[in-house]
Amino acid sequence: MSQIENVSRRRFLTRGMVAAGALVLGVRYYRKLSPGAKLPHDTNADHAILHPSVYLGIDPDGKVWIVASRSEMGTTSRTTLPLVVADELDADWKRVKIEQALGDSRYGDQNTDGSHSIRSFYDAMREAGATARFMLIQAAAHQWSVPATECGTDLHVVVHRATNRRAGYGELAAAAARLPVPKREELKFKSKSAWRYIGKGQVSYDLEALVTGKAIYGMDARADGMVYASVEHPPVLGGKVKSYDDKEALKVAGVHQTVPIDPFQQAPAFQPLGGIAVIADNTWAAFQGRKKLSISWDNGPNETYNSDEYKNELRATSHNPCKVVRNIGDADAVFAKGGKVYEADYYVPLLAHASMEPMVALAEFKDGKATLWAPTQNPQAVQDTVAKELGIAKEDVICHVTLLGGGFGRKSKPDYVAEAAVLSKKMGRPVKVVWTREDDIKFDYYNAVASMYMKAALGANGKPTAWLQRAVFPPIPSIFDVNTVYGDPAHLQQGWTDIPYDLPNLRIENGPAKAHVRIGWLRSVANIYHAFAIQCFTDELAHAAGRDPLDYLLDLIGSPRTVDFKGVEYPNYGASMDAYPWETGRLRRVTEMVAEKSGWGKRKHGKGTGIGIAAHRSFLTYVATVVEVEVNDQGEVRIPRVDTVLDAGLVVNPEATRAQFEGAAVFGTSIVRSGEITATKGVIDQSNFQDYPVARIGEAPYQTNVYIVDSDAPPAGVGEPGVPPFVAAFCNAILAATGKRVRDLPITKLGLS
Repeated sequence: MSQIENVSRRRFLTRGMVAAGALVLGVRYYRKLSPGAKLPHDTNADHAILHPSVYLGIDPDGKVWIVASRSEMGTTSRTTLPLVVADELDADWKRVKIEQALGDSRYGDQNTDGSHSIRSFYDAMREAGATARFMLIQAAAHQWSVPATECGTDLHVVVHRATNRRAGYGELAAAAARLPVPKREELKFKSKSAWRYIGKGQVSYDLEALVTGKAIYGMDARADGMVYASVEHPPVLGGKVKSYDDKEALKVAGVHQTVPIDPFQQAPAFQPLGGIAVIADNTWAAFQGRKKLSISWDNGPNETYNSDEYKNELRATSHNPCKVVRNIGDADAVFAKGGKVYEADYYVPLLAHASMEPMVALAEFKDGKATLWAPTQNPQAVQDTVAKELGIAKEDVICHVTLLGGGFGRKSKPDYVAEAAVLSKKMGRPVKVVWTREDDIKFDYYNAVASMYMKAALGANGKPTAWLQRAVFPPIPSIFDVNTVYGDPAHLQQGWTDIPYDLPNLRIENGPAKAHVRIGWLRSVANIYHAFAIQCFTDELAHAAGRDPLDYLLDLIGSPRTVDFKGVEYPNYGASMDAYPWETGRLRRVTEMVAEKSGWGKRKHGKGTGIGIAAHRSFLTYVATVVEVEVNDQGEVRIPRVDTVLDAGLVVNPEATRAQFEGAAVFGTSIVRSGEITATKGVIDQSNFQDYPVARIGEAPYQTNVYIVDSDAPPAGVGEPGVPPFVAAFCNAILAATGKRVRDLPITKLGLS
């Protein structure tokens, strides 16, 4: 069992010893501290006697400190990245202590988003462990007066092979600390056959704390003299207060005062929305006082936004020529010849994150500095935003990262943390801002609503001779520039410009759409609606051709090849195309494997039972999924079984990876069954789980089987890639079971539940 440190709340507040994960650029950082020196962001690793890296320190008693610089929200990055360090160090996992990093640029990019924690920091973590191991071996060799080449390591000890002399890491740490830190080219990494932890699977380091209630979340943070705040935000994006009356609010027991918050100055971005904050002794008083506020709003131009009208606007745009973002051959010429042409429209509404823990943050502004405790995915964004809002230096913003009760991308936006900081400065005391579930749903950074138009000319055997696809959605960059209306390459790449099919004539387009709400990152992002449209359209074409959907899908993928993106701006999720080429053979392989594992061709269809298949690459990972559904006469949908095969390259922690894909199936179930955010006159209609439900136990898949391809490719993402193919396969299974085509989500629009 991993060792868990029981941290008191006061100790938590003074030391910031909380839980989260790490995402770091390949940073080699070595800092020597003078005796007794203490810097604001120091960790125990910094003060260990041997600390050759920002991520690692070793004490004289042999205790190994590993720093997690990424945020932990159930993905176990806080466990998995330290496992890499421990493996390369040959450390005893039972003697490892993991501590959470504060926001600090020395760790590189700390934004725990985009499924790249392992991909971006695997090498850095190996290097940290290998560096310490190298120095310990050198120290032992000097002590024994033997060549270092005759020495190696066993679990937490250095061994001289010829004589079997042994020395523990703790007793060697001081001598090792006097040696120079080796250059990377001097390091010798362990071979795959020697790995202790990588690829073996490990439960969460925080498991005991989580199940015993000792784990620290944002809501658990406390500070002496703190008050609570609840903010009444403008109901329409861009709105502001015209006037307000707080007389009744101030009569509520426990309410201290009300404080106006200025709205954002330019684009919505990460700034607070503005509004009126109610300050009180506790959350209940703050919530009740807020209900008594009387506010007159200037709703601004977004008051004209109605989601039904907007849907029609997007669909109309998608039916007209748009900006071409990829082109092969001459699709227009083929369509002009007539013949059998198939068209379809697909639609995905706005989606909310609805993590179990709504937004919460504690801030204390004192002596020109801000100290914060928050469940954030991006502590450096917290530093940047708070510094700008308060007019102080970024270095004077200290952000402690707590465990996150879910995130899904929402908590990479620190607007709620900035609110706490602004209020603390105004109040002159610590302030904890607590959002209600209604705030969480109504003032989210939503996954974009999207309309996709698909068109194909079918030739022999029903295979497309020409293919056209148009996507229209309000882009995420609109949160930085409200005038942005086209998708950027980073989001068009997500299942749209990188369609993997071997087609002679292909045209891909993107149409303009103005945002009327805040658009942000949600688990899988644009891959959700892009994979839904392409994989469901593929399935429809297979049925139209009278062909088996699996055989048809494999036919379109074609023989193994590397996709050529000549003339296309394709960021490849920020990774090198040399290291991570787009290989259709890997997509084909997971598709064939999931067919075998699921028993495709042996399972029954029709009369309320059906299976569907979909395959998709996202975040550099190849995934294929088969979903089985049962639909009764009342339209109630049950999911007896899900089979998923993934190729994510090297998988460091299979235990955690399987959990991610099991969770993706549940997350995808919510999207298909009931996920929909709508607006009337700019105001979000939904408010809580009664009108924005998430999948309950009885609605989630009953059995989810996850199979991991053994691969020597570099590690890729695992947190998000499971969602897109699940959503499409689920909808394709409904078609197989009922004959009803799912083109608009959620499926309640078909009368299914």
